[in-house]
Amino acid sequence: MKLVFAGTPEVAVPALDALIASDRHEVAAVVTRPDAPAGRGRRLVASPVAERAAEAGIEVLKPAKPRDEEFLARLREIGPDCCPVVAYGALLPRVALDVPARGWVNLHFSLLPAWRGAAPVQHALMAGDEITGASTFLIEEGLDSGPVYGTVTEPVRSTDTSGDLLTRLALAGSGLLVATMDGIEDGSLKAVPQPADGVSLAPKITVEDARIDWAAPALRVDRVVRGCTPAPGAWTEFRGERLKVRTAVPAPDRTDLEPGELSVGKKHLHVGTGSHAVELLWVQAQGKKPMAAADWARGVRIAAGERLG
Repeated sequence: MKLVFAGTPEVAVPALDALIASDRHEVAAVVTRPDAPAGRGRRLVASPVAERAAEAGIEVLKPAKPRDEEFLARLREIGPDCCPVVAYGALLPRVALDVPARGWVNLHFSLLPAWRGAAPVQHALMAGDEITGASTFLIEEGLDSGPVYGTVTEPVRSTDTSGDLLTRLALAGSGLLVATMDGIEDGSLKAVPQPADGVSLAPKITVEDARIDWAAPALRVDRVVRGCTPAPGAWTEFRGERLKVRTAVPAPDRTDLEPGELSVGKKHLHVGTGSHAVELLWVQAQGKKPMAAADWARGVRIAAGERLG
């Protein structure tokens, strides 16, 4: 099939690479979000998908909105059979959905109908799911509600951050997306409607969602830290300033600390929760680089009775 691939962040690049490498399909163009300011200089930078497409000599389309008439005219001119999508980042209007004969097919990083929305991996981790995966489905105008072509599963490891899990799902999902394109092309694959039961939503994680509640059990604190790493980053407050918690592990042998209470050792920094303590391994103070939590604690000279939160 002739394909137009839509995607934006780094997590979409493995799928683009897999489709480029396929000998059954042609990636005629790529659709991605417009260049965005990045870094200290806030200069405009192309998306990872745009950069990869340019390296491969593939036409890149960057509409401000996918309903822009100039973009739609070019899409019709290319005449794709199908448009695979991975984390594009914009809602597709009906007028765009109607262009490819075989529709737009999304690779979504959950086992649908679980975790429909922008942050499925983060929500799966924060909810304590033991198994997750990826699904390919035909995009409709509803939120991730279209019929499903296929799935792959992935176990959630006890130390996984959302970044770790997303990296694995991006690789596994790239193979699923190519297999889905193959099956659509030869007619061997039919999309199956999602069940009405088991629907859960995964809206974008806000900064406030990433705030650690030290009165919650240690298990909840662990899930919030892992689910919000690397973005937006779990955080708390210390002396009125924000402190990001990059890595924390449960410490069930420490039950002597009140929620938020700190215990500083030579090589360890423990903080109390609503159950047992957690040990902070890496933290990042406001305006600083990440550092070992015990080193940070010694540097700020924590006084008796000081707490986080």
